[in-house]
Amino acid sequence: MSYVEEVYEGLVAKHPNEPEFLEAAKRVLESIEPAVTAHEEAYRKAALLERLVEPERIITFRVPWTDDNGVNHVNLGYRVQFNSAIGPYKGGLRFRGNVNQSILKFLGFEQIFKNSLTGLPIGGGKGGSDFDPKGRSDAEVMRFCQSFMTELVKYIGPDEDVPAGDIGVGGREIGYLYGQYKRITNRYEGVLTGKGLSYGGSLARTEATGYGLVYITNEVVKGAGKSLEGKTIVISGSGNVAQYAIQKAQQLGAKVVTCSDSNGYVYDPDGIKLDVVFDIKQGHRGRIREYVEKVPTAQYFEGQKPWGVKCDIALPCATQNEINGEDAKKLIANGCWCVCEGANMPSDEDAVNAYEEAREKSGFLYMPAKAANAGGVGVSALEMSQNSERLSWTFEEVDQKLQAMMVGIYEKVSKAAKEYGHEGDFVVGANIAGFEKVADAMMAQGLV
Repeated sequence: MSYVEEVYEGLVAKHPNEPEFLEAAKRVLESIEPAVTAHEEAYRKAALLERLVEPERIITFRVPWTDDNGVNHVNLGYRVQFNSAIGPYKGGLRFRGNVNQSILKFLGFEQIFKNSLTGLPIGGGKGGSDFDPKGRSDAEVMRFCQSFMTELVKYIGPDEDVPAGDIGVGGREIGYLYGQYKRITNRYEGVLTGKGLSYGGSLARTEATGYGLVYITNEVVKGAGKSLEGKTIVISGSGNVAQYAIQKAQQLGAKVVTCSDSNGYVYDPDGIKLDVVFDIKQGHRGRIREYVEKVPTAQYFEGQKPWGVKCDIALPCATQNEINGEDAKKLIANGCWCVCEGANMPSDEDAVNAYEEAREKSGFLYMPAKAANAGGVGVSALEMSQNSERLSWTFEEVDQKLQAMMVGIYEKVSKAAKEYGHEGDFVVGANIAGFEKVADAMMAQGLV
């Protein structure tokens, strides 16, 4: 049995009730095996993989709060501080009803390698709560955020752990969280990213994940001798990532024909009208079904996902495991030849296997989330830099750095895949490129 297999078996024995985390760990460990084998004796002696797959610490706490009717509630709060070998923990906070330790460990584990790929000094972490802000008033969200931060403040700091937003945690929530942090600590510092521009936020942070996704997609497409110009793109989701992926893709000459939310998707054969999406989602937090009321030539499909729509490129930007094996086969059968992931692990294991089969047969292109959606955390780290220096860069400066970062990630991923005999396999390339930097740091710092 190989070292990788031994470590994974031990993980399954320890955490049998954490399927999301086990799935993520299995995928990563299998793909980094060529790099592990090259240094197996040293890594075994240092128990490197055993340390890599266990968080440095997990904090779990209760979050009591009162709704507008005076009814008291208690939710669970979490922070998974996974790996700080290359810098302070960095990763978002997710507020959603299905949040649990397994999901946050899977996200935090992925974050280690994603953050490493950016080339910036940030480690991996993730956090959140099973509180769902959807349908709650601003006052209720504020009270919850203040209670959540009252406990979280004990474990974070600009040189220790710097959370950001994620699903359910946007500008409103970050503002309330930061206000409470400042109130308790009496310190004005870069401890949360995704802040508003008036209190330390970075220009281009809102656009960063979506723009970064399209920048790296452009590199993937160019690497295959093609262009984004005139290509049909299917996008899922309608939050920040999807909105700004649509915007940048349209700017580069592609036609985006879908977007979605948890209730269904809209198909606009003439191309998604981004001003309409902005009005629905940013204007009044509405549902995407409203799109067809304003664009009668579009169609809305209740309870469905857009993976049956004919396209050249698919950019899943909604949530994890939104594409299963059948969805992936449907995409490929309909002419899709490229998938780049804007959400965190939106393709399940069967879908990834389908992409791999298509890659071996016809050169199908697949860039996994840890590389493709790293622009968000990359610009979060740039926000940290601006906060530390008490500076504010222009939109163009940040966007230029973001574009260079995504080009650099593509080059690292491609180089690592080729070096280990898996040319064109961006999954292997992304995991190995991210792993090697973290492994070097862990080996240098001793048994900690």
